[in-house]
Amino acid sequence: MARFDGRQAGYIEATRRQVPGLDDLHRMTGLLLAERIAEEGRILVVGAGGGLELRALAQQHSGWSFDGVDPSSDMLALAQQTTSCHSRRIRLCQGDIRAAPKGPFDGAVCLLVFHHISPQERMETLRGIRHRLSPGSPLVLAHVSFPQGEPDRSLWVERHIAFGAGAGMEKWDAARIGMMKRLVIYAPEDEQAQLHEAGFTDVAQFYQALSFRGWIAYA
Repeated sequence: MARFDGRQAGYIEATRRQVPGLDDLHRMTGLLLAERIAEEGRILVVGAGGGLELRALAQQHSGWSFDGVDPSSDMLALAQQTTSCHSRRIRLCQGDIRAAPKGPFDGAVCLLVFHHISPQERMETLRGIRHRLSPGSPLVLAHVSFPQGEPDRSLWVERHIAFGAGAGMEKWDAARIGMMKRLVIYAPEDEQAQLHEAGFTDVAQFYQALSFRGWIAYA
């Protein structure tokens, strides 16, 4: 198993603090997927490092199996630990969407990923997910998204940072400010346009918690 340090091991607790309503987001994700997925569905999880959504979905749906991909071997090692109780139903693979099995999958999940990747990678990932889904299958995704025109963008950046600081992350203020400058963030209307461009239909927002939003769409 790959090694990971305390910073990566602390990812789970930090994510719970920084993303408002994370547990409920996972519960909503399972509910939305289950609207179209049978008891023995096969789910693709893109950006599976850490394993939080994998564990939550495996607990909610005992008949589902999962393929998780992530480019970080350290984070996949953490995911393996996080999901150890469900290991017989979970396969993990290192890489981006190109490393994912070809499917077909009954549903897909991509949570807290897209604000970390480039615009080109984002479209490649969306198209790669759609090509691996059976027709009509759902995709659930959520990440940072807020208006990009000023002064709104600066206000939302400050809100995002303030929430993290209020959740006990004061010592990371400088790091988070720098991170926000590097994040790839789109306005909500642009997020939906990208999903349509990648071939998804019936796009609908189902989640908003401060600077985070979530959508469901269908292949």
